[in-house]
Amino acid sequence: MADPTRSFANPADLPRGTLAELFLDAVERFGGQAAYGETTYAQVEDFARRAAGALAESGVERGARAAILSENRLEWALADWACLCAGVVVVPVYDTLPAAQVAYILKDSEASLVFASDAEQAAKASEAAASAGLDVKIVSFEGGDGQPGSVVSWEDFLALGASGAAEDFRAKARRARPDDVATMIYTSGTTGTPKGVMLTHDNIASNVWAASQVLHVGSDDSSISFLPLSHVLQRMIDYLFFSAGCHVTHGAIDSVADDIKRLRPTLLASVPRLYEKVYQKVLGATGLKGKLVKWAAGVGREAALAEEAGRTAPAWLRARRGVADKLVFSKLREGLGGRLRFFVSGGAALAPEINRFFLGAGIRILEGYGLSETSPVTNVNTLDHFRIGTVGPPVPGTEIRIADDGEILVRGPQVMKGYHGLEEQTREVLTDDGWFSTGDVGELSADGFLTITDRKKDLIKTSGGKYVAPQPIENRLKQNPLFEQAVVVGEGRQFCAVLVAPALDFLQQWAETAGLAGTPRELLENPACQQHVEEQVFGALRNLARFETPKKIGLICEPLTIENGALTPTQKVKRRVVAERYAAMIDDFYDERFVERTVFVA
Repeated sequence: MADPTRSFANPADLPRGTLAELFLDAVERFGGQAAYGETTYAQVEDFARRAAGALAESGVERGARAAILSENRLEWALADWACLCAGVVVVPVYDTLPAAQVAYILKDSEASLVFASDAEQAAKASEAAASAGLDVKIVSFEGGDGQPGSVVSWEDFLALGASGAAEDFRAKARRARPDDVATMIYTSGTTGTPKGVMLTHDNIASNVWAASQVLHVGSDDSSISFLPLSHVLQRMIDYLFFSAGCHVTHGAIDSVADDIKRLRPTLLASVPRLYEKVYQKVLGATGLKGKLVKWAAGVGREAALAEEAGRTAPAWLRARRGVADKLVFSKLREGLGGRLRFFVSGGAALAPEINRFFLGAGIRILEGYGLSETSPVTNVNTLDHFRIGTVGPPVPGTEIRIADDGEILVRGPQVMKGYHGLEEQTREVLTDDGWFSTGDVGELSADGFLTITDRKKDLIKTSGGKYVAPQPIENRLKQNPLFEQAVVVGEGRQFCAVLVAPALDFLQQWAETAGLAGTPRELLENPACQQHVEEQVFGALRNLARFETPKKIGLICEPLTIENGALTPTQKVKRRVVAERYAAMIDDFYDERFVERTVFVA
């Protein structure tokens, strides 16, 4: 008999289909309703018809590859639908990537056309194509002055396909087959050269269907698409929203806080960084307000723990929860638009205490799990099946298995076709009978709830042979408003250490109360500040095993960002880059000259 803590399946008879069918079905059902901003479903189809015709007129035929190098915007979605309905493979490219990395993706994918958002991205595409020796057509969503001479404006491009009949467009769209490759998504490259993940129409369409069974989305819902559409999570979620009649507004990470207040969405998908920032901002309040917030957070936590345990909170706790809600939590919910039914969190681990804080405040965050190679969702918590600290049970049609070494294995219709041009690498992670090796380590409960313990390649093995999972340690520290980011290091060393990027606004607040002044670097070099940081770090990490507890703290003045190369576009830390950048300070952690020293500044 199979061990229930080693495998779990959620069997379902999933229909096989294509994204083109999904598109046509949604247009038929919601034609006059707004899909994106003020653009209706019928208008989206008309744009897609013209763009698909223009692709054919430009010699970009079924099976060819077209890249989209752009931030989230209406035209991103229109170009995507046009390609999917024309049988052209979509290659999304993060707009933050430098020309050299864009060149690699264009060459490896053999792209013959690039959709670029503006003159800057069009110029980058031109530079990348030239360096890769490629002859590609470039279409700019923002035509006009400043464009390279060979670039075609979006309006002129659409005009090329204006004469195509709607019925011809639909007939060609229906030629798509479930096993046709719909898109090639290049991994973010945290562990090496990016690989082109080939996802079929059915990979993604089946995932949309599975997600729709557990995340109940309707035509009364609205959302903001602000995670990069180059990331598979936002893209699949947007397909789900489109198919359900949910209205979507395109936004950006930098403006999402203001957009939420203005647009008042009912559903939102994000990576944990958004929730961490909200949590830090709320808990970072000082003075009388700070005391009130901390009291309310404590009450909310008690109420959340009772809810998690399936218990009815005692009368005294319900009364305190009511007061906390009136004074604190109702204002938090209003600051998040006041209409949210739930958040979805993916892309990285969400600290349980942060999730529990939101639950206590009356806001559900449904944490899920998946990878680019799984289209992406394999597991997700739901309103009916919800357990903090886990990523939920498998979605319909999905099997989860825990290998002998703890690695999570997945099998289901959402598992990729393979890596483009990399047969050996594909065989390394995908078995003949369909099991995909995720590279993540986890545990499975008897009723199918999956807990991610860490990334297999991120596990740190000290010179004493002890394995340390860095993410839980980092997540503990990020619950403190003082710490913007944290990265545990120590592979092959005697002990672990941690690099910390302080939140400069909270650092300044503390400095003022402590009677200190100066630049961020001057403050971090101040002994009183270092003592405060040391107390906060070790206070947050008490109760860890001795071998897990970092012995040294490195303070870094410059936050880790996408722009400085330390984060991927989906906010994951590039640990190798960070280790190389701060190698000198990390070496000092283990230098006998500094054996008595605990805090260092880079």
